[in-house]
Amino acid sequence: MPVVRPHPSLERSAPRRSGKAPLATRLALALALSVLFGVAPRVQAQSLYELYEAARGFDATYLSARALADSARYRAAQADALFLPSASLLAGANHNNLDPVLGGNKASDTTSLALSGRQPLFNRANGATVGQARKLLEVSRFDLETSEQDLILRVAQAYFDVLGAQDTLSATQTGKAAISEQLASAKRNFEVGTATITDTREAQARFDLAAAQEIAADNDLRTKRIALDQLVNRDNVTPRQLVVPVVLPAIAVAGVDEWVGNAETQHPAVQRAQLALDIARLETDKARAGHLPTVDAVASVSNAYGRGSGSVGSGSNNGVSLGVQLNLPLFAGFSVQNRVKETVVLEEKSRNDFEASRRGVAQATRQFFYSVQSGFAQVKALEAAESSSQLALEATQLGYKVGVRVNLDVLNAQTQLFTTRRDLAKARYDVLLGILKLRQASGRLQPADVLAINQLLAK
Repeated sequence: MPVVRPHPSLERSAPRRSGKAPLATRLALALALSVLFGVAPRVQAQSLYELYEAARGFDATYLSARALADSARYRAAQADALFLPSASLLAGANHNNLDPVLGGNKASDTTSLALSGRQPLFNRANGATVGQARKLLEVSRFDLETSEQDLILRVAQAYFDVLGAQDTLSATQTGKAAISEQLASAKRNFEVGTATITDTREAQARFDLAAAQEIAADNDLRTKRIALDQLVNRDNVTPRQLVVPVVLPAIAVAGVDEWVGNAETQHPAVQRAQLALDIARLETDKARAGHLPTVDAVASVSNAYGRGSGSVGSGSNNGVSLGVQLNLPLFAGFSVQNRVKETVVLEEKSRNDFEASRRGVAQATRQFFYSVQSGFAQVKALEAAESSSQLALEATQLGYKVGVRVNLDVLNAQTQLFTTRRDLAKARYDVLLGILKLRQASGRLQPADVLAINQLLAK
């Protein structure tokens, strides 16, 4: 392709001091040349963190959890109102007309207006209700944290699924091209009489199989892209590849017991179960409060005015009252006792749920810890296998040229190399996902962990 040089007038108009055209001029020139020669600008690939931020503003599951967490603040404020004073206004107007048969024609009109207020002084049940509302506010925070961690994993899974599908398709296409060359070589050798028709048939069978695998890999890539596009509300998302050479991040040196210990105290599910147990205990306190008295300060201001006809007089009555009201339950048909027994049993259920949550988190943390350790070892083994497979293929090709190896040996060596490369790429992605899952299982997963993975991607 001929070298494209800018017009001399453009060179003369460039500033002499810096020796370079302004950035805007150079960008405009590059764009004009790309359009002139049909060179489309390269599509900008998206990073994992960029797509995670996009998903946070679009994913319906996460937005639903965030809206529910926001509503919890107002639910807690409603409970706090139990400690605040309340006031009510009552107004009425009555017209009374006595029957003439009973006492003559007598009528009266009465209007009344009353303002009353109440301030709780002692109410154990209300105190438990307010305590439960505050615990539920904390529960909503942990629910939102769990939803955010789930979103991180879903975005990362979809991201690396696309990268894995791309690697599979690339390996399939590369293998197909290599088999095509081997097929052409077998046909040439058969035509000159240095090989049998068996070599050609074997290469043709491998080529047809590679073509079918390419179709399947291409369809799988399309499916994975659709899932990622839907998750982040974008079209034709292009994830960034891992930087070559790939250097996987090492997890903390801490042993599995330390990971499990942190998980049993920091995981949102465990903390949520602990709060549920606290709420159940408060429910028992609230049930027992059914036997306790309540004390309220009460006040009222009233005004009543009556006007009559005949022998009915007229006048007004104004009153102000202040006092303290005691309400002591005496007997409620054993409902309070049975309610207490019910809440005690439900409290035991919450205690068992907490223990089950703690054990489940510990088990999941151990599994992911050993899975990540195994993943690192598998990556190292596959890296060694890739190098060995490359050397084996080169040796087999050389042996085929000198006549000590047959065409099938070359095809097998090629298949082994491309399969190893595909498995190596998948193992690397599995390690990165495993690290995120391990941090989620231990209650440590945060958006900052996405940034750490982001550093491993090409710019």
